Amino acid sequence: MRVYLSENAFIDLLLSSAEVYKKECLGFLLGYRLEDRFIIEHAFSFQTASRKPKGVASHDRSHKKIEPILSRFDRLQIIGDFHSHTQFGTNRGLPYPSQEDIDGMTQEHIYLIVAINNNRKTLSWAENRDSTISGTVDNFFFKISAYFLNGSASVRKAKIHCPFPPGF
Repeated sequence: MRVYLSENAFIDLLLSSAEVYKKECLGFLLGYRLEDRFIIEHAFSFQTASRKPKGVASHDRSHKKIEPILSRFDRLQIIGDFHSHTQFGTNRGLPYPSQEDIDGMTQEHIYLIVAINNNRKTLSWAENRDSTISGTVDNFFFKISAYFLNGSASVRKAKIHCPFPPGF
């Protein structure tokens, strides 16, 4: 499984994570799914989420307000969600799903985790061998991973492709 991340979605993920840094962000991924890949066009952050340094929860009533609007867009669908894992004290945020993250996954969706940490050194953006993308911007180091449930309901990592970061 592959994930293609548009420039808009990439920027949305970085801004959503940095805005609430030290607390987690959460949002929908908008795009479409093909047989062997997800195309992520936008990442919509939940403004009303209840945020903590080690957790984030959304409010269902807020989703109900935006779902009729999203249903008007034929090509864009909710194809999953994203959230951040942040540095907490000396514990670095890691781009791996917790058991709670895994329990919330459903078939046919993709889940992105944005690990965001204090920047120790400047690194160029790259697609990594472990199927993630990572790099630095200003005071932050980001590493983004993608996960999905396969047919047997086990969690698998998807390879992320994003043409935008190398020129960033």
